[in-house]
Amino acid sequence: MSEPRVRRAAPRAVWPPTLALALALSACAPATRVVLLPQPNVPGAAVEVQSGTAHRVLSQPYASAEVRAPGNVEVVQADAASVNKRYRQLLAVSPAPALRFSLYFMPGGSQLTPESTAELSDVLARAAERPGGEIVVVGHTDRVGSVESNDALSLQRAQAVRQLFIDRGFDPARVDAVGRGEREPLVPTDDEVDEPRNRRTEILVR
Repeated sequence: MSEPRVRRAAPRAVWPPTLALALALSACAPATRVVLLPQPNVPGAAVEVQSGTAHRVLSQPYASAEVRAPGNVEVVQADAASVNKRYRQLLAVSPAPALRFSLYFMPGGSQLTPESTAELSDVLARAAERPGGEIVVVGHTDRVGSVESNDALSLQRAQAVRQLFIDRGFDPARVDAVGRGEREPLVPTDDEVDEPRNRRTEILVR
């Protein structure tokens, strides 16, 4: 049978590395089973499973898509106990959940707030406990200013935090910086509203 396709159904700026279990099973069971694992701090996480012309979206934790034949995708709802029992060995070697942090900025630039400056050492120390993993820094702004200027400012903020990691000894190849401008506010506001919680970088340590 052709290989079923599994893809994320709700794209976001940053995704955790372990979204679902995709398993090839014996002939007496579904040829492929995909199980959506819980995604802490990622509301709306989902995957789409497609086989031939059939496709199903898994949006609830522990939902399972079973592909028995091309064009046949059956969705069933499992639970934590049954998934942990069935896949105990596989889950035991899964990577640890990603670490997530947020740092906040003073208006109009890339200077951290005093509170985030005080938190920085702890963020760097906890990230250092994940040697070799990828670090993604995503910059954001509030809606004060133009879309173009906020795109540039968000990237400037992300790059500034990236440099803090590099200055602390992290391999530059491990740390990526991305700017999202005003597109993904933590607190939705009208245009030109100064919202401190939107002036931030989100840091994902895998």
